[in-house]
Amino acid sequence: MKERLNFIIDLLDSKKGENIMLFDLKNSGYITQYVIIVTSLADKHSFALLDHLKDELKPKGETFYSVDEENGDWIIADLGDIMVHIFTENHRKKFNLEEFLRNYNCEK
Repeated sequence: MKERLNFIIDLLDSKKGENIMLFDLKNSGYITQYVIIVTSLADKHSFALLDHLKDELKPKGETFYSVDEENGDWIIADLGDIMVHIFTENHRKKFNLEEFLRNYNCEK
């Protein structure tokens, strides 16, 4: 698992994803075990990051169970036990998912 997580983080970093954070939620009862949050430079960059993940992960057998890509300001890729959130900077600040996940993890 650690190798998968590091590989995904490295993919995002290699395409200039910023402020990448990993949340370990496997013992919290959350809907997934791990959440990765990354900031994109703009909505087009968000789509490019998602495409890069798909291009690199699908050939390795990774399944994208669901992808919410209606808006480039916040894209969610559900890999089952890992969920990747790609935000533009303003949306990341607005929704502050990091604080929610920290509090969720502490309350459980």
